[in-house]
Amino acid sequence: MKSFVPILALCCALSSVHCELFSAMADLEHLVYAERALADNLANYISQEEIRLQTLKQFTDQLTEKNSEVGNRPGQYLANPVNTFLLLKRLTADWELLEGLLKDIEGQALVHNITVYKGHFPTKEDVTGAAVALFRLQDTYQLDTSTIARGEIEGTTSFPTLKAVECFELGKLAYNNGDHYHTVLWMEEALERLRGDVESIIQRADVLEYLAYSTFVNNADEVQKALQYTNELLQLNPNHQRALGNKNYYEKFIASDVRRSQTKGDLGEDPSGVQRPQEDHVLPERQQYEKLCRQSPPKNLQMEKRLFCRYAHYNKPRLFLAPAKEEVIFLNPKIYYFKDVLSHREIERIKELATPRLKRATVQNSVTGELETAPYRVSKSAWLKDDEDKVVHDINQRIEDYTGLDMSTAEELQIANYGIGGHYEPHFDFARKDEVDAFKSLGTGNRIATFLIYMTDVEAGGATVFPRVGARVVPQKGAAAFWYNLKPSGEGDYSTRHAACPVLAGTKWVSNKWIHERGQELRRPCGVSEEE
Repeated sequence: MKSFVPILALCCALSSVHCELFSAMADLEHLVYAERALADNLANYISQEEIRLQTLKQFTDQLTEKNSEVGNRPGQYLANPVNTFLLLKRLTADWELLEGLLKDIEGQALVHNITVYKGHFPTKEDVTGAAVALFRLQDTYQLDTSTIARGEIEGTTSFPTLKAVECFELGKLAYNNGDHYHTVLWMEEALERLRGDVESIIQRADVLEYLAYSTFVNNADEVQKALQYTNELLQLNPNHQRALGNKNYYEKFIASDVRRSQTKGDLGEDPSGVQRPQEDHVLPERQQYEKLCRQSPPKNLQMEKRLFCRYAHYNKPRLFLAPAKEEVIFLNPKIYYFKDVLSHREIERIKELATPRLKRATVQNSVTGELETAPYRVSKSAWLKDDEDKVVHDINQRIEDYTGLDMSTAEELQIANYGIGGHYEPHFDFARKDEVDAFKSLGTGNRIATFLIYMTDVEAGGATVFPRVGARVVPQKGAAAFWYNLKPSGEGDYSTRHAACPVLAGTKWVSNKWIHERGQELRRPCGVSEEE
C-alpha cells in the first residue's frame, strides 16, 4: 500500500479544484505528474505481483511433484515416517505462508474454496507429534540422524531427503519441547547440510544459536564445544547479545570446572558427547524393551523343546471344519498364537466400521480410574458393539470358541490404528491391587485375559514385546496372540507386562478383546493358592 501514497496525496490535492480542469493549464500540469506516478506505481505493483505469482507457482510445482510421487498408493508413500512428517509440515507451516500470498479478492476466494478441505488439515500439534515420533523411532531403533535425513528407513521403498531447513525445524521443535538431546542431533545435521545448500532460507548463525546452548544444557561436560559454537556465532554476528552473555558464562564455567577437576583425584573422566536423558535409557526395562523392539531374543532351546503347534477344535462344532491353528510360542507366561483368525474380507469390514469413529486412544488413570490420553500410548481407537454388525458378532463368537471363555462380560471389541511412530509403552492390561477404582463401573471384575488380533502386516517395527521375560510377537495379518493376565488364583501375573513397539514403517491395525473375570468361574476354575 505504501507505493500508492503519492497518488493518493496528489488526488487529494486535485480534489480541491472543483472540476473544469481543462480551463487552467496549471491544473492540467498536475495531471501529467499524476499520470507519471500512476505508471510508476503500477509498474511496481506488477513487479511485486510477478514475484508473488512466481512464488505461488514454485509452491504449486512442489505440491504437484510431491503428490505425483504418491500415485495411487498413499499407504506405501506414508509408510516412510519422513514422508509423513513432510506432508504434515507442508499442510501447516508451508500453507500458512501460502495463505499470506493470497490476499487479493480472487486469492481469498481460492482460500475460501480450499476451506472445504482445510477441516481435514493437520495442526501445529500434529507436526510436533510427528517430530516427536521421529525422535522416538530414532532412539528405539538406534537410527543415525543422517540416515533419517536421507529417508533411508527399513521396510520402505521411497527415500525422501530432508533439507537443511527441515532438519533445523526438527531441531527447533525438539528445543521448544525442552528436548536438548534431539536439538543437538538435528541442529548438527542442519549445520552439515547447510554446506551444500546454497539456496537455504536459514543461515548458519540461526543454527549455531540453538546448537551452542543445547550442547551445554544436554551435557555440561561439552561446555568447550558449546563455547566453540558460540565463538563462531559471534564471528558471524559480533553484537549478538545472548551469545555474548553465554560466552561469558561458559568461560567462567570452564574456569571453575578446571579447578574442580584438579581436586577430583582418581574418579576418572567425565562422560562426553551427546547423551540421551538418563530417564530415557538407564532403566533396565527401557533397555530390554527397546532391544526387543529392534531384534528377536536369543533362542531358549530348553523352552523351545516344550513348545508345540496343532489344529484344535476344542469340541466346538463351529471349529470341526475350520479348526484353530494354535501355536504355543512362550511358556511363562503362556502365550498362544493363532493363525488365520480373521479373513481379509472381515478385516476390511472392521476397518470400514471403525474408521469414522477413530479417536485418540486413552489409558485409565491409576488414581482416579478416569480415562485420559497419555504420551506413552499413541494411536487412535474405536469400539464396536457385538450387535451392530454380523462380522463383529462372528469375531466375538470365534474368540469365545478359541479361548473357552465367556464373552458376555468382556469389553467391546476395540480397534486401534497406529500412525507415525505409534506405540504403547510397557504396561499391564489388568488392574493392580492399589487401583481400586479400575473397571469398577463395569462390575465385571478384573481383566482375566487379552485376545489381540493383528489386522495388517507391518513392514518394520510394531512388534508386541514382553520385556520382563524376553518374549516377542511379530504382527502377521489375520493372526492373534492370547494370554491370561491373571493367575488361576486371581492374582495379577506380572510377567505379562507388555508393550507395542513403535511402528517404524508401514501401518498397524489391531483389534483386541479384554475378557473379564465375571462369568469365567466354571470355565477357568480358581487355583488353591495365591501362586497358582
